[in-house]
Amino acid sequence: MNRNYYIIIFLAFGVFGLITMEMGVIGVLPQLTQKFHISSSEAGSLVSVFALIVALSGPFLTLLTANINRKVILLTAIIMFAISNIVYAFTTKFEVMLAFRIIPAIFHPVFLSIALVTAAQLVPAEKSSKAVNRVFAGLSAGFAFGVPLTSYFAEKISLEAAFLFGAVVSFITFIGILVLLPSMPVKDKMSFGNQLSILRKPKLWLANIAAVSIHAAMFAVYSYFAEYLGQITRMNGSWISIMLLTFGITMIIGNFLFGTFLHKNMKKTVILFPLLFTVIYFLVYCLGSYFLPMVIIIFVWGAIHSGGIIVSQTLLMTEAKEAPEFGNSLFVSFSNVGIAVGTVIGGWFISNLGIHQLAWGGIIFTLLAFLSIIVITAISSTSHIRSTISSSQD
Repeated sequence: MNRNYYIIIFLAFGVFGLITMEMGVIGVLPQLTQKFHISSSEAGSLVSVFALIVALSGPFLTLLTANINRKVILLTAIIMFAISNIVYAFTTKFEVMLAFRIIPAIFHPVFLSIALVTAAQLVPAEKSSKAVNRVFAGLSAGFAFGVPLTSYFAEKISLEAAFLFGAVVSFITFIGILVLLPSMPVKDKMSFGNQLSILRKPKLWLANIAAVSIHAAMFAVYSYFAEYLGQITRMNGSWISIMLLTFGITMIIGNFLFGTFLHKNMKKTVILFPLLFTVIYFLVYCLGSYFLPMVIIIFVWGAIHSGGIIVSQTLLMTEAKEAPEFGNSLFVSFSNVGIAVGTVIGGWFISNLGIHQLAWGGIIFTLLAFLSIIVITAISSTSHIRSTISSSQD
């Protein structure tokens, strides 16, 4: 294996640490309410503030750092992740912890977008999609192992140990990238105007809408995964933990499956994905109260859930080839908007219609995603026909 392969592994490990830091807080909210003597809603702001800052800051900070050495940006972001985790472990003031949720959230989209672009640049063009998939595997692994491990360390050892786990992951990534990644000064510097010019493309905005819709569909239901299994499927805590782990593991498998599907036939995969997701949610609604069928559904559901991340990123980046880092930052921002919107809508369905109706909230967004993708496809087909006619006339 060559050096670039190991660099990509460390980039994936860094993304694993990033997701562990962002989402791991969800698993230790009860301990945080006790430590800081705050309400559950106040503790929940540690999650919502992080997502909001990511959504708002991503594209702008990516533009501001566009001409800075890529290695410097990656190392700066990683060290901020490590420091933030250490602060989480030892601070005795909630305000301090909240402030150190804001700081890494600012670096989150920059790190992720540069990591994806760097992975693609380290391999030949025909292998770039596979390199990006490997980095995305770190994201899936964060859900699969990072979040459960954070919760496990907090319960079995201490809250400090849970956050120090995240710090160790970041330090290992820092060392790996420091040693292996060569200096990456920006050679072809792009002006703000050139990068912002991609915002003029109607298909880019449709891709953004699709990314929001797909992530809203994912998190309208996943955010209440444990509650649904407890109330509707009547699983106990142990089974819910097993299902969460199973869901995460199949996310990793799904990441590589959909990467392969996109490589073979991107158009067909992108169109069929929201329809497949719709079918899964319909099965969740119909069979959610049956234990064994629900276990089987979860195996497939996790893989499809993971597919939503890579499908929406591929769809958006197809329209942002001229400014890949800015495009990836748009993906991170709009996906976080989708997460926030989906979680709110899912909560509304539970409060007003009952938790059994939760799947319909997800279905609404899968169909919106399908509509956006169909419009993008239609515009692309029309443009191709016009180009062919114009060429034949010439």
